[in-house]
Amino acid sequence: MNSEPRLEPGPESVPAARDTEPGEKTTPALTSDALLQGQKAVTISHNGSVYRLQATRQGKLILTK
Repeated sequence: MNSEPRLEPGPESVPAARDTEPGEKTTPALTSDALLQGQKAVTISHNGSVYRLQATRQGKLILTK
């Protein structure tokens, strides 16, 4: 019997979906769970501006400046 603990993969270990042909460069993909980390909204600083990424009750995302 194997007594080692079984580790479940977390969001950071889930591979990104591939929308391109093999050999093409891909854009890194992050899950919304990885960005929000259990919160309803997060702020993102980009090029000197602050944005807010918010998850709705319907499961959609809203990005506002």
